[in-house]
Amino acid sequence: MRTGPKVLLIASMDTKQEPANFLRNTIENQGVEVILLDPGIRGEPEDRIDITRHQVAEAAGTDLQAVRDIGHEGEALACMTRGTTKLSRKLYDAGRIQGIVSLGGSMGSTLATAAMRELPIGFPKVMISTIASGFTRPFVGSSDIMMLHSIADVAGLNGILRKVLHSGGTAIAGMALGGAAPVSEDKPLVLISNLGITERACTFVRERLEAQGFEVIVFHANGTGGPNMEEVIHKGGVAAVLELALIEILDYLGGGLFDCGPDRGRAAVETGTPTVVATGCIDVYGAGPLEDAKKRFSGRRYHQHNAAITAVRTTEADLKQLAEHLGKIYNEASGPLRFFVPLGGFSSHDSTEGHLHEPDLPPIFARDLREAIADRIPVDALPHHINDEAFADAVTDAVIEIARR
Repeated sequence: MRTGPKVLLIASMDTKQEPANFLRNTIENQGVEVILLDPGIRGEPEDRIDITRHQVAEAAGTDLQAVRDIGHEGEALACMTRGTTKLSRKLYDAGRIQGIVSLGGSMGSTLATAAMRELPIGFPKVMISTIASGFTRPFVGSSDIMMLHSIADVAGLNGILRKVLHSGGTAIAGMALGGAAPVSEDKPLVLISNLGITERACTFVRERLEAQGFEVIVFHANGTGGPNMEEVIHKGGVAAVLELALIEILDYLGGGLFDCGPDRGRAAVETGTPTVVATGCIDVYGAGPLEDAKKRFSGRRYHQHNAAITAVRTTEADLKQLAEHLGKIYNEASGPLRFFVPLGGFSSHDSTEGHLHEPDLPPIFARDLREAIADRIPVDALPHHINDEAFADAVTDAVIEIARR
């Protein structure tokens, strides 16, 4: 006899008892069974608990009293996070749950999203959180967690929280009832970094690769997309990488909005994944609103992309610094690697129709890049704009060649 879907609800029943019970009832009213896991450490709740805090502590290799005796909330949280993550994964591996949901503030979000991040992409995950309107990268990471802002604190019940919890509960129930996501065909995988200002080139490349039998995943190079792509690279199974947007590396060097740290670009090098670097999106730094951009990058050329983002034109010195940094990263590569420089411009901003065109800079950058890159690595400077079909064709040919070696 086939049973209906089940959802794992992670809720600290020492502090979130009332909203957790409301959320549980909402989900069950949709015809979805709830398994309640309680990672709290204070007191002994009287509610129906399917996986107790004692079991969570035991899964972490300790006991609840020992966790209580730690005397440091961060260390106690880490312990209960390990137990919760282990038990959540065990339920998933056994096919006992079809979704996971939680509610809480920064502590509860830290614990629950750690467990969610260990579950595969496509498995339903909803986090109802007080911090969902703030800096969510540490909680979401490279997973597909759906974060829902609670607006009010997750404390007791009120008119606002009831509405939010109802939305979150019906959302996870609907996803669980929807069943498993369709499985992708077994095709060689190509990953591409991209921004809207190189979208035309990306579309040309993607469509040709798909016609040649590749599966293509495009990552938005906005400070989170690049790290997400690199995590996929580290997991293996990638036929080739096309770096079409290097703005995350550029912004690391110049302090731009899309900076994602010093290791961007290293995943393909460390894993030997075949890579083509097309040096797009290096004509501009990403910056915030226009007035902030003028303060951060004084005396530059600017283009207000929208109310939140300003494009700031790079200089010859900026591009030389980038070339030297790329040499430090990619000269260590052991896998197939090739560079392309579009002499007609690096993005739609850097074009005859754009607002920040400087046609003298691409040839200078090509020279500096050749000086920085080891002689064994090809650097091709082509007389095309990056969004020209001819440039996209040359890049695609190179991707296909290295992917099929």
